[in-house]
Amino acid sequence: MNIRKLFQPSALHWAWRTAAMKSTLGRQQGVLRWTHSGGRSYRAVIFDMGGVLVPSPGTVAAEWEVQNRVPSGTIVKALIRDGDSGPWMRFMRGEMTTEAFLEEFGRVCSEIAKTSVPVDSFFSLLTSETVAKPFPVMTQAISQIRAGGLQTAVLTNNFCLSNGKSFLPLDRKQFDVVVESCLEGVCKPDPRIYQLCLQRLSLQPSEAIFLDDLGPNLKAAASLGIHTIKVDHPEIAVKELEALLGFPLCVGIPNTRPVRKAMEIPKDALEKYLKGLLGTHDTGPMEILQFDHGQSNPTYYIRLADRQLVLRKKPPGTLLPSAHAIEREFRIMKALGNAGVPVPTVLDLCEDSSIIGTPFYLMEYCPGIIYKDPSLPGLEPHQRQAIYTAMNQVLCRIHSVDLQATGLDSFGKQGNYIHRQVQTWTKQYRAAETSSIPAMERLIQWLPLHLPRQQRTTVVHGDFRLDNLMFHPEKAEVLAVLDWELSTLGDPFADVAYSCLAHYLPSSFPILRGFRDQDVTQLGIPTVEEYFRMYCLHMGLSPVDNWNFYMAFSFFRVAAILQGVYKRSLTGQANSATAKQSGKLTEFMAELAWDFATKEGFRIFKEMPAAKPLVRSYRACAGSRPPQQTPTGVRSYSTVAAASPAQEAKGGLIISPEGLSPRVRKLYDQLLQFMEQNVYPLEPELQRHQASADRWTPSPLIEDLKEKAKAEGLWNLFLPLETDPEKKYGAGLTNVEYAHLCEVMGMSLYASEVFNCSAPDTGNMELLVRYGTEEQKARWLVPLLEGRIRSCFAMTEPQVASSDASNIEASIREEGGSYVLNGRKWWISGILDPRCKLCVFMGKTDPQAPRHQQQSIVLVPMDTPGINVIRPLSVYGLEDAPGGHGEVHFKDVRVPKENIVLGPGRGFEIAQGRLGPGRIHHCMRLIGYSERALALMKTRWSIHGC
Repeated sequence: MNIRKLFQPSALHWAWRTAAMKSTLGRQQGVLRWTHSGGRSYRAVIFDMGGVLVPSPGTVAAEWEVQNRVPSGTIVKALIRDGDSGPWMRFMRGEMTTEAFLEEFGRVCSEIAKTSVPVDSFFSLLTSETVAKPFPVMTQAISQIRAGGLQTAVLTNNFCLSNGKSFLPLDRKQFDVVVESCLEGVCKPDPRIYQLCLQRLSLQPSEAIFLDDLGPNLKAAASLGIHTIKVDHPEIAVKELEALLGFPLCVGIPNTRPVRKAMEIPKDALEKYLKGLLGTHDTGPMEILQFDHGQSNPTYYIRLADRQLVLRKKPPGTLLPSAHAIEREFRIMKALGNAGVPVPTVLDLCEDSSIIGTPFYLMEYCPGIIYKDPSLPGLEPHQRQAIYTAMNQVLCRIHSVDLQATGLDSFGKQGNYIHRQVQTWTKQYRAAETSSIPAMERLIQWLPLHLPRQQRTTVVHGDFRLDNLMFHPEKAEVLAVLDWELSTLGDPFADVAYSCLAHYLPSSFPILRGFRDQDVTQLGIPTVEEYFRMYCLHMGLSPVDNWNFYMAFSFFRVAAILQGVYKRSLTGQANSATAKQSGKLTEFMAELAWDFATKEGFRIFKEMPAAKPLVRSYRACAGSRPPQQTPTGVRSYSTVAAASPAQEAKGGLIISPEGLSPRVRKLYDQLLQFMEQNVYPLEPELQRHQASADRWTPSPLIEDLKEKAKAEGLWNLFLPLETDPEKKYGAGLTNVEYAHLCEVMGMSLYASEVFNCSAPDTGNMELLVRYGTEEQKARWLVPLLEGRIRSCFAMTEPQVASSDASNIEASIREEGGSYVLNGRKWWISGILDPRCKLCVFMGKTDPQAPRHQQQSIVLVPMDTPGINVIRPLSVYGLEDAPGGHGEVHFKDVRVPKENIVLGPGRGFEIAQGRLGPGRIHHCMRLIGYSERALALMKTRWSIHGC
C-alpha cells in the first residue's frame, strides 16, 4: 500500500525490450524452478495486493482528498492511527463489520481533519470496479510466471465487505495459493501469515520471492529468508523480477490487442498477398493484432514467419472527401526516409481494394516507445526535458527538408496554406455535422478574416504530437515519426502550435490527454514559450506575434476532426472504441479555439493607433447556419492575454484563467464543466419553482446540486488564503484566484449557493473564521461550512442612511449575563429562508463612545423569542424567494453574553473586515452575469438579426 502516487502502468519500455529477446525460456513447459545468476533457486512468487496488483488505499485517498476538500494525508494518518489496535488493522483482521469500521474510522478521520469526513464515499471509491482494477503489467507477469512452471500466491491484508465476502478484486484462478488477513485473523507484518503462505505452497523461504510496497512488510519477510522486492512502480518491479527469474515477463507487442470485430480483415487473402510480396513459403500461422491508439486509419501488427510488419489501411465505408489519404502517407514517408528524417521503412502500397476491402500500405515494424501520456509519468524532470527537446529538434528536421531535392515540391500547393486549411476543415466539419455548435459557427466566420499575412512553405506533418513519435527505449532519440495522413506543404508554425495542444488540455481529457492542470516547471517540460523559442532558435527565425491565431486554428482543426470521428462512430466505422465520446468533446475544443481567437483579437485591438476608431465589419449572414440559442452553451470568454510565468513569479496580477496555477486552473475547468452539465440545464425548472406557490420552500434541486458539487470538491472556495492560511476551512485560494471562479459562478443566479459560496453566508463564515471563538465556530461555522444551515446579516435600518454603519440606531443593552437587542432592520437578505438558523446582528452597545467604537456584533439564533419578520421586500417586483430580503423587528431579543464577537465596541472593525472580500465577490459575479447576458444577446442577434 504505497502512499505515493502510482502512475497508470503502460509496460512500454520493458515490453519492447523483451519482445526483441531471442530467448524462449518463458514458453518452455514443465520447468519447475529457475536459477538466478547468484545461484538461488526460486519456485514461487508471492504478491501483495494493494499497491502491487491494484492501487493502494493511500494512492486512492490522495486523489479523493483533493476532490473532496479533505486535508491532505487525513486518510493515511487514520489508517495507521493506534497501530495494531486501530480500526484499520482490526478491520483487516476481520474483527469488525464494515458498518462498525466506517463509523469508527469516520470519527478518527474527522478528529484528524477537524471537520466532517465522508468516509463512506472514500470506501465506495476504494472498492469500486473502476479503481480496484489490476495493473495490466502485473497480470501479464503472473501469466508468464505460471507459464514458466512457477507457483504464484497472493498474500494480502484485506477486509470483508458488508455482504460477508472478502474484498479481493482479482482472478483467483491466477494463483495457486490465496492468503487473506480478514479470513486468517492475522495481518502482515506478523511472521505467522508469511509462514502460513509458505506452508500452503510447500516451500522453504529461500524458494520464494515476495513483492510488497511497504517497508515493514518486506522487512518481516526478509527476516524469514524470503527474497523481497519493494514495489514503488509496477513496471520497475517487474523488471527486477525478470532479472531474478531469468526470463521475460512482458512478451507481447505493446499497444496492441485482438482485432475488434468491426475491424477484422480477410486473413487468407492478406497472407497470400504477403507471401507473394515477401517471397516466403513459410506455412506457420500468421499473427494479426490491432494497435489500440489512433482515431483515423486502422493500424495492425502482423507477424509472418520471421517478419514483423505494420499494415495501415483506410477505414471501411463511405469516407469524407480527401480524408484518410494513405497513398500520401506512403509517398511522404518514402521520400523523407531517403532525406534522413526518421520514419518507418515503407515496403509496399496496395491500392487494390479486393485484397482486404480497402487500400493499404505496409512498413517494417519498428520497436520503440510511444509516450501516450504527454506528462511522461515515471520519468525524471531532466528526462522529460530531453524528450521534448528531441521532439522539437525532429520537427525542425522535417521543416528543413529540401523540397526540390526530395521531389516533394509538388506534394501540395504552395502558399495560402492556412486559408485552404480553414476551407478544408470547414467542409469536413459541415460534412460530419450532427448539430449546430455556436463556437464553431463563430470560428468559421472569424478565422478567414484573421489569416497570417506571411507564411513560409515547408513539409508539414499536420498531426505532430508526442504520441505520433517512436522513441529509443534507452535514450531521448526519435526513431520514427508516425501518422503522416495529414501531411502536405504548408506553414510550419501550424505544426509548432499543434504540437503544443497538450499544454492547454487537462490530464482528464479522454482522447488527447494534456497537462494543463500540472506544474510544467516541476515536471521539467518546457513551457509553450520555451518550446516556441527553442524551435525559432534551431530554425534561425524570429518568433511570430500572432501565436494565438495559430492555436485557435489548431483547436478548430481538432474540433473538426473529432466531429468526423463522432460521425463515423454512429455508423460503426470509427477505429477507436472511445470514438463515441468525441461528440461532446467537439464543443469543448471549439470553445478552447474561441478563447484563443478572442485573445488574438485583443492583441490586434491593443496595437491599433489610439486615434483610429475600431471598425467592425458586420457581414451579411445569408445562407449561414446560425448557432442554436441555448442557455447551456454560454460560457465566459477571456479577452485579455494570459499573465506570463515571470509576471506570476513576481506577484503580478493574474488577469486571465490561463495565468492561474495548475491547481486553481483545474478547479476553474471543473467549475466550467459543472455549470455546463448541471446548473444551466436546471435553470428553467429553478425559475418555475421561484415563481410558484412553493417558492418560500428551498428547491430540492439545489440541495441535490450541492451534494454533487461537494462530491467534486467544488465547495467552500471563497475563504481567502490570508484568512485561512492553514486551509482548515476552505480551498486556500487568494482573492485574485477566487475572483476568476466567482466570475464563472456569476453566470447563473443560482450557482453560488450550489458551491456554498453565496452571500451572506460567505461573509458570515469569514467573520467567524477571523473573529469567532472556538465555541462560536463549533456551533455555527461548522454547519455553515457543511451547508446544513444558512445565515443572514442584520445591519441596514429603515430610519437611517445605513450605508454608513456608524448611523445605525438598534441597541444592544447588557442586562445581567445577557445582551438584549431592540431595533428595526430591513433588506436583510436570506432571513426568510427556513434554513436560516443564525442572524449576525449589528447594533450599538455604547452611543457615547467614539464614533467607530459604539457598535458591536452579536450572534443571534433565529429561534430566539422576539424576532418578528414583518414582510419580504421586493426589487422590481421580485421577492428573491426562498431567502428574500426581509423587514424585521427585534424586540427584547435576549442572547448570552458569550454570543458577542470579539467584545463590545468592535462591531465597526468586524463589519469592515467582513466587507472587503464580499465586494470583490459581488463585482466578479456581476461581470460573469454581464458576460452571459452579452453572449445571449449575441446569440439572439446571430439568429434573428441576419
